[in-house]
Amino acid sequence: GASQITVCFDMDANGILNVSAEDKTTGQKNKITITNDKGRLSKEEIEKILQEAEKYKAEDEEHQKKVNAFEDKMKELEGICNPIIAKMYQGAAGPDMAGGMDRDRSPAGGSGAGPKIEEVD
Repeated sequence: GASQITVCFDMDANGILNVSAEDKTTGQKNKITITNDKGRLSKEEIEKILQEAEKYKAEDEEHQKKVNAFEDKMKELEGICNPIIAKMYQGAAGPDMAGGMDRDRSPAGGSGAGPKIEEVD
């Protein structure tokens, strides 16, 4: 018959893998321990990374506040500008054009009808 082999895998908290195998028909046992230290960070390197992260935490939070404030102002400006722009386009269409912009005219106009943009100091 066929061999019956029992294999047991056990990994500990440090990432060390213990593998044991037993051939049930012959009773032969074997085991191996597998460690992977290559490419891992040392405790000193991990500690250094954690200290740097803590060092730059306040800087990151300050940057995030600035980004959030910028996004809030952009939303506020969009809320103010969008209705004005919509009214400008509706006004440029004239009373006989129900949908807004005439498809044959560019948004810049050129005909003289519609809103005028003035420079203000």
